[in-house]
Amino acid sequence: MRGTDARAGTAGEVFWVFLRLGLTSFGGPVAHLGYFRDALVQRRRWLTDAAYADIVALCQFLPGPASSQVGMALGLRRAGIAGMLAAWVAFTMPSAVVLVAFAFGVATWGDLDGAGWLLGLKAAAVAVVAQAVLGMAKSLTPDAPRATIAAAGMIVVLLVPSTWVQVAVIVAGGLVGLACLRAPQAEADDVLAFPLSRRTGAVCLGLFALLLAGLPVLAALTGDPTVGLVDLFYRAGSLVFGGGHVVLPLLESETVTTGLVGHDTFLAGYGAAQAVPGPLFTFAGFLGASTTVGPTGLVGAALALLAIFLPAALLVLGVLPFWDRLRRVRPARNALLGINAVVVGILAAALYDPVFTQGVTSAAALALAVAVFIAQTRWKVPAWAAVIGAGVIGQIVL
Repeated sequence: MRGTDARAGTAGEVFWVFLRLGLTSFGGPVAHLGYFRDALVQRRRWLTDAAYADIVALCQFLPGPASSQVGMALGLRRAGIAGMLAAWVAFTMPSAVVLVAFAFGVATWGDLDGAGWLLGLKAAAVAVVAQAVLGMAKSLTPDAPRATIAAAGMIVVLLVPSTWVQVAVIVAGGLVGLACLRAPQAEADDVLAFPLSRRTGAVCLGLFALLLAGLPVLAALTGDPTVGLVDLFYRAGSLVFGGGHVVLPLLESETVTTGLVGHDTFLAGYGAAQAVPGPLFTFAGFLGASTTVGPTGLVGAALALLAIFLPAALLVLGVLPFWDRLRRVRPARNALLGINAVVVGILAAALYDPVFTQGVTSAAALALAVAVFIAQTRWKVPAWAAVIGAGVIGQIVL
């Protein structure tokens, strides 16, 4: 790939890069995409902005935790299936460990809403996402038609906040790109290949569907609480678009309403989940460790975590072997121009709500967000250092 580091990496390299991201990526899935872009596109040049945008666009279509799926895809591309597993474990482990520990009462943080360090981290997330949106806009919306598509997508998502509306906007962006935009011919070195065969992809897609249809039947026939727990979290990971916050109502109805987890316990865990880096889907580990029926503790946490992330992994493995060939077809490339532009608009909408609305709650928080933005864009301070610094400053002044 022109201008990027296309050599094969190792699973160990992927693990340490994503462990740093897992320890410092606060702010939710949109912020995670900003951290990924800063670490892997800008700093390490593992892939181009356009290739990264294509992966993000694809994962926006798939159900499950979008940022985790992007991380899995990046790990897979860098170091194969071992790299994909390393990326998932490293990015997921920090928040999962903290939340499971919290479920056991090891970590007692009290009321997190007014914690200064948490307010500082949310302010830093505003700067990270702003940098990502501006950088992607520069490369993906360089002309009037694509800038208009991005603006239209942002307006629709802001005015009609719904996960299904986001999916519809992405589809509309693809249709507009197909009809109105003209992509240049794909260059020979513009390759987004993954070390998987299409047969492997088809098997993974089949397994995804089999588990989605078969686990509820097996749970009903056996009445086994372990199968029921796996079914609950597998369905949650399979049927939800939009990431962590969208899965919460489903998890609440499946755990609190059924008596698996108490309402106060659920709320306490949700509060803790807001304060940890990494994917919000690791909240499943807290719930699995807190269940009152069936497997609980460490066993329940492990089953819940594996079950809720397994659909994401199967979909990534199933779709990516077909993705490079599809994206190189001229009509598909035209559609991708529109999709990538509208994704920029969706990210810009998310920059406002929830990232800005939750991260800038005072003049001091705005000042801190601006300081982090300048530190990253002008002084080239690494994102992880800027985030940690923002947390320390937030504890002092917010």
